[in-house]
Parts: sequence; C-alpha cells; structure tokens
Amino acid sequence: MVFRPLLLLCLALPASAAEVAGVTVAEKDGAPVLNGAGLRKRAVFQVYVISLYLPEKKAAAADAIAAPGAKRVMIHMLRDVGADQFSDALMDGMKDNHSEAEMKALEPRARQLAAIMAEMKEAKKGMRITLDWSAAGTQVTVNGKPSGAPIPGEDFYRSLLKIWLGDNPVQGDLKKALLGG
Repeated sequence: MVFRPLLLLCLALPASAAEVAGVTVAEKDGAPVLNGAGLRKRAVFQVYVISLYLPEKKAAAADAIAAPGAKRVMIHMLRDVGADQFSDALMDGMKDNHSEAEMKALEPRARQLAAIMAEMKEAKKGMRITLDWSAAGTQVTVNGKPSGAPIPGEDFYRSLLKIWLGDNPVQGDLKKALLGG
C-alpha cells in the first residue's frame, strides 16, 4: 500500500512539539505541561519566544498565576539584548502590574533577579533562559545551568508571571498565546 510509508513517517514525527517563529517548543518540559507559547515582539523586532509550563493547562490568567506546584517560563532569545535592558524590561512589566506598595515589598528580590541577569552580561540570540518555580524558590537557569541562588517566595514568581499574564501584560496577543489561545 502506497500510504503505509507515509503513515510510518507521520508516526515518527514528534507529536508533542509546537513551533513558534522557528523555535521548537516541547509539549512537556519535565513535570509541567505546556500551557501555551508565543512570540514577544518589540516594534518590528522579534525579541524572544516564550513558553509557559504549568502542572495542568489553565485558560484563565488568574488560574495560571495561582496554579500550585512546579511552574516554568522558558525564554528562547531571538536577538541579542543587553542584560540591563532585559532586566529593565522585566522590572517595567512587574511595575505595570503591581501597586507601588507591592513593588516595594518585591524590591529586594527584584534586585536579586537583576543581579543574576547582570552576571550574564547579555541575553544572546539562541540563549535559553528559564524561570522555574519550586518549593526552593524561583531558579534562573541559563542554557541549562543554574544562575544565582533561588529567589524565595511564590509571590515573587507570581509577580513575574504577571509580566505576561497580568492585567497590563507586555503584549496582549502574547498573553492570549500563553493561555493556549
């Protein structure tokens, strides 16, 4: 039968991956499952592909932010961005989704994150930056290697998620994509 080799070829292809802007995004990345993935753009530039992994899929932003258990944000850089610029963009996204009092409470941990980002000097094209939540805290990983000590507090991780999923996300269509839309 002519279709048999084609069927076998289709079965051999990874059914558990998606592609965003030429970047393959795994359906599962450890224990959490892919909730959604999208492209961060700034003006006409493609900056990074981001994927969100949760213990189970969530379609509502509030549910995704509040989801208990291990969580992961994976950022795959599509262009070179200075560490200061990258860190400033994260801080701006946090400020846009938190009151002044909330930001003041988060400030020491935000500085810890900024210091971790400063160590890498530049978020280079092709670099993978992960922000993992576990009971130990928020662990930043660069290209598979832990960077800095875990940042304590699930409230801090949730504040990071609000950059992309909050009431004032950095990009509306990216929020929708991360929520599986």
